[in-house]
Amino acid sequence: MKDILEQLEDRREGARLGGGQNRIDAQHGRGKLTARERVDLLLDEGSFEEFDMFVTHRCTDFGMDQQKPAGDGVVTGWGTINGRLVYVFSQDFTVLGGSVSETHAKKICKIMDMAVQNGAPIIGINDSGGARIQEGVDSLAGYGEVFQRNIQASGVVPQISVIMGPCAGGAVYSPAMTDFIFMVKDSSYMFVTGPDVVKTVTNEQVTSEELGGASTHTRKSSVADAAFENDVEALAEVRRLVDFLPANNREKPPVRPFFDEPDRIEPSLDTLVPANANTPYDMKELILKLADEADFYEIQQEFAKNIVTGFIRIEGRTVGVVANQPMVLAGVLDIDSARKAARFVRFCDAFEIPILTLIDVPGFLPGTSQEYGGVIKHGAKLLFAYGEATVPMVTVITRKAYGGAYVVMASKHLQSDFNYAWPTAEIAVMGAKGATESIHRADLKNPEKIVSHAADYETRFANPFVAAERGFIDEVIQPRMTRKRIARAFASLRNKSKTMPWKKHDNIPL
Repeated sequence: MKDILEQLEDRREGARLGGGQNRIDAQHGRGKLTARERVDLLLDEGSFEEFDMFVTHRCTDFGMDQQKPAGDGVVTGWGTINGRLVYVFSQDFTVLGGSVSETHAKKICKIMDMAVQNGAPIIGINDSGGARIQEGVDSLAGYGEVFQRNIQASGVVPQISVIMGPCAGGAVYSPAMTDFIFMVKDSSYMFVTGPDVVKTVTNEQVTSEELGGASTHTRKSSVADAAFENDVEALAEVRRLVDFLPANNREKPPVRPFFDEPDRIEPSLDTLVPANANTPYDMKELILKLADEADFYEIQQEFAKNIVTGFIRIEGRTVGVVANQPMVLAGVLDIDSARKAARFVRFCDAFEIPILTLIDVPGFLPGTSQEYGGVIKHGAKLLFAYGEATVPMVTVITRKAYGGAYVVMASKHLQSDFNYAWPTAEIAVMGAKGATESIHRADLKNPEKIVSHAADYETRFANPFVAAERGFIDEVIQPRMTRKRIARAFASLRNKSKTMPWKKHDNIPL
């Protein structure tokens, strides 16, 4: 019996070494952790339970029968994050470059199936050279099986991808279908075709970092939600994100202890909005002052900065925040901000996370580039996302809410539950200058009359009371009371039950 136990330990030790000590040292030399080190950092200490440690590939072509490392390049299993169940797979670049074989893919699929069955998040740590060329179509079939699981799990359990090395070709589509993608600066990249193929086909000279690095995908393409300095920071942020999320679509988000009074008064908010309507202010200041302990987890911070998305807690409960940012492009809506916000709203709705919308929006960005880029359809995505949401929704208009942008941003007409406005709110078809020039064209050559007409328009419409008279605003509130009012509003909506007409699925304007 002793010999058998020693043999078991020897085999386990061999599996834990992956591709061997030399390759582990090379991984460390690139500033990267190994697959197992990443799992250990991600999960609570001692909580990891591994599956399929001894699985090997079945390929016999091209001399592959001579190298059959245990685990086949991916570590899979389950564990806990702050005591809550999660499933995880971590690709091992030290084993055949982390390349995906048929059995490698089957290991991942097994974990994903268990996550859906048991209602727990899936966290994938990607560090792979792509499909295992020696296996040909079997490898591609494995990718297809993983993709199908991503689709089936979408909206059922949260899916988080962490890119910690190369992710190229077909491999990028699995992370692309997950809910959140994190990257590591200078050591991870994603692209469908690499620099060499790009050069051959288009004659462009581009580096891997320029083509698909963390900066590219967080600032330009919006493929990734955040980028971090190193593996350790990225994994710590994944742990923090998981704390905000429910385990699945049948459970509410976790309730955490809080030490912040729900009825806290913030007198500083009374002066947050400047007297000059054209002077910007930082909407994040409002978000931080509304959140429990000023804790705000921002999503896609580097992309479309004219809108802010992320998670806060109010009374210890997760709330998704969508807020126009007057500091960037005056908070205007455009193609990128509409896409960013629409995706976030749909995620919150899928997982029963209430939505708080903070509005200061002068309209949609005009121009040929926006129209040619399809701002109509992209703007409709945000409209559609809010209109189909059935979770509790509370809206606060702090200043401008003009035209179609007013309607799109969780207005009462899209069935938002509570719609508040500050006394500084301006709810109208457009600003006073544009409205006056449209209504009083005959007086355009008389500046004095135009100024007078503009003043009349502002008196009539540059306030929240016309909308309040119509019932489109439920209450005009004091800014200092905002946290108390929204906390009470969300508390009253905890048992909200709303259903939409039956359909196979909607046809959102993609």
